[in-house]
Amino acid sequence: MTTTMRAVRAHRRGGPEQFVYESAPRPEPGPGEVLVAVRAASITAGELDWDATWTDSFDGTGQDRTPTVPSHELSGVVAQVGTGVTDLATGDEVYGLIPFTRDGAAAEYVSVPANLLASKPGVLDHDSTAAVPLAALTAWQALVDHAALQPGQHVLVHGGAGGVGTFAVQIAVALGGRVTATASARDQDFVTGLGAERVVDYRSERFEDLVRDADVVLDLVGGETLDRSWATLRPGGILVSVVQPPDQETAAARGVRALFFIVRPDRAGLVAITELIDEGRLAPVVDRVVPLNETRSAYEALATEHPRGKVVLHVDHKAKA
Repeated sequence: MTTTMRAVRAHRRGGPEQFVYESAPRPEPGPGEVLVAVRAASITAGELDWDATWTDSFDGTGQDRTPTVPSHELSGVVAQVGTGVTDLATGDEVYGLIPFTRDGAAAEYVSVPANLLASKPGVLDHDSTAAVPLAALTAWQALVDHAALQPGQHVLVHGGAGGVGTFAVQIAVALGGRVTATASARDQDFVTGLGAERVVDYRSERFEDLVRDADVVLDLVGGETLDRSWATLRPGGILVSVVQPPDQETAAARGVRALFFIVRPDRAGLVAITELIDEGRLAPVVDRVVPLNETRSAYEALATEHPRGKVVLHVDHKAKA
């Protein structure tokens, strides 16, 4: 196996303008790790603003990791197994979420802790599978781990047409929830097709005038949208944000719970998500697929657009130019 690979790397902190498609050393799997031949990876809006993308910590106090490889969602094939790994073997098709403080998957190969990877859904190709890990795990952890969503409960999902929102609507419905989602007018039929009972056009309608007694609010927008969401919750309800910490004094005054969390890699969650996918109850939404060497332009577009679902990088191991 060659000791080099093609990868997208940034040699200094910044935006997409820092990315270079170049030859880089191929990583070696350490103890408990596997080397994955990446077939596809997925990118996330705001990823380049995270301290963890550039350092080995989430708060900016860690050591610089440049040159760094972006994109932390992958689907691929195990190419090499590190010592101590007994549950994966060379040739296994896997997918997962790479810890944010490690190099990502915008490369031909990436080394990943084996216990964070799950078997790829059988009904999906690699490009579609790469759209799943971060977005689906975020929705799963918000609704299941934090909100403990129960059948019959009412969920308000902000940003129902986005990468996380599309999964949140579907997962909530699969768990027996009733879903209201906010989205643009152009996405109303699309989000309704995902299972939402009602879609509120956030540009022309005020959701707080239309939604009452929600059991769960999933905030994927933050700012004013979060602030206006308190009025939609029933007493004892919960607001979960993946954007910013909600004000705890406001939550207490309204008799509700509120929390912020950062998604974590989780094999068990992926296994549950895979089951829903293979049963036909959950499907990723891919906005577009671009080749690895167009990673920079994909990130540039993501900064100004609001795609339906995820933007995926296709990794062709035969394309060396």
